[in-house]
Amino acid sequence: MSRAIIVQAGGGFERVTIGEAEAADPGPGEIKVRLHANSLNYHDYAVVSGMWGPQAPRIPMADGAGEVTAVGPGVSEFSAGDSVVSTFFPDWLDGEPTMDSFAAVPGDGLDGYARENVTASAQSFTHAPKGFSPAQAATLTTAGLTAWRALHDDGRLKAGETVLVQGTGGVSIFALQFAKMAGASVIATSSSSEKLAKLEALGADHLINYRTDAAWGETVRRLTDGRGVDHVIEVGGPATLEQSMIAARVGGHISLIGILTGLGGPLPLITALLRQLQLRAVLVGSRRQQIDMIRAIDANGLKPVIDSSFPLEDIVAAFRHQESNRHFGKICLEF
Repeated sequence: MSRAIIVQAGGGFERVTIGEAEAADPGPGEIKVRLHANSLNYHDYAVVSGMWGPQAPRIPMADGAGEVTAVGPGVSEFSAGDSVVSTFFPDWLDGEPTMDSFAAVPGDGLDGYARENVTASAQSFTHAPKGFSPAQAATLTTAGLTAWRALHDDGRLKAGETVLVQGTGGVSIFALQFAKMAGASVIATSSSSEKLAKLEALGADHLINYRTDAAWGETVRRLTDGRGVDHVIEVGGPATLEQSMIAARVGGHISLIGILTGLGGPLPLITALLRQLQLRAVLVGSRRQQIDMIRAIDANGLKPVIDSSFPLEDIVAAFRHQESNRHFGKICLEF
């Protein structure tokens, strides 16, 4: 028996069941993986909770990590026993993005990794960082790669630049870690004094409580001697974008990543024009970018911040914990 979580059509926590999903022997270009961990993201929450429920029964979760148990003909990149982590877009190997939907994303358009065994194309995985547990590796597929691409591939981050990160979710914490790893300064926001202290311990240079400082964009400008930051990791969405634009320097780079406050709203176009801002939407990244990120992690020894782990069968409890917004860093399933 190979256990799997199955979300019935339409989604909803009441439609989450534990079932079975066997994995075939790998064919040409495929590998078989014994999965041991997933990590939770807002996109997974949207699928499982029913916000963007699947049209047919679906095994959820885009982030999966485990060990290769068999390789099919023609596979030379992996061997049995290798530690691996999934890719978000298995068909986006390199270059500019070409997809405009989640149709080929595991856990959404395709069955995902909330299961004990899977057989998939070899390009659906990369090697995990050396010494990482499956849970640590699983945090990289979505949150880690989104932060990496935003700063390094899109933002061309340089040492000495300044990065603004919002809140204490996975993308923001990875962005803080990657920015410090590159020699940048970081300004971090949160509504919790306790979480701000944890961000400071991770290396944040300046801290802002946005609950008590609604005009935090101007505070960011004061902290940068009126210049503004070079990069903004914008995860809030419509309710935070205006302050992010105020916080950015002339010609600054804003990575549009999150929709935590909604799907649409007014765009302060005059601010964007006067500041000549670069607004770039980011939806995870390519396999090549993931390999680059993992090479950097191996060289620098970065470790993900994991808030808590739940058993596979407690996936709904894990999402309820995510829903509460009490977590700091990633929430994982381990099995």
